[in-house]
Amino acid sequence: MKGMAIVIMGVTGSGKSTIGLHLAKGIHCMFIDADDFHCFENKEKMRNGIPLTDEDRLPWLEAVRDAMIDYIIEGKIVVVACSALQPKYRDILRTADPMHESASSNGSSCENIYGNSFSTSIEVENCAKALFSKMVVFLCLQAPAELIASRLESRAKEGAHFMSPALLQSQMDLLQIDDAEGVFCIDASLDPDLIVENIQRKLSDCQILSSISDI
Repeated sequence: MKGMAIVIMGVTGSGKSTIGLHLAKGIHCMFIDADDFHCFENKEKMRNGIPLTDEDRLPWLEAVRDAMIDYIIEGKIVVVACSALQPKYRDILRTADPMHESASSNGSSCENIYGNSFSTSIEVENCAKALFSKMVVFLCLQAPAELIASRLESRAKEGAHFMSPALLQSQMDLLQIDDAEGVFCIDASLDPDLIVENIQRKLSDCQILSSISDI
């Protein structure tokens, strides 16, 4: 069995941890929350509404990547909740795939990697774009800013997270997804169970989930 990391990404408040945990339970695999890998200084900056710099993020992303490597080389599946807002951040996480460079440069077809059974032509296109990595897949949770802001306000009142709601706009400004990356975009305004169902359907259509059906 080949290892794999399924990264649930998006801005703060989009539901990464909730959906990631539900998905991991649904497909019977481990779950990693990238927030747990932030150093104290990073958490304090975010708690005080100060955006992180790339220098702040680099060791954090490398630590998350290293944790992903441990699962992948052991042939295990892991769901990872991580903002991964920029292509360059996702590129760091993709290096958890030992075949990353060859997979993105050897001209392999989507069918060669995921098989040739797809439900729609759109899924064929998305899977073909996703050849950046065989073993690291990204799904971005997207919802209206107003909905995410209300979630953050509720979370802040409950004291359930260190992230300041004031950072939402900076994260939305930072979020960038290139079409060529093959990142799957997911409607995060729905009920969590339905979101997870939609994720599983997308991964199944690309035969990404077929490798973990026997877990």
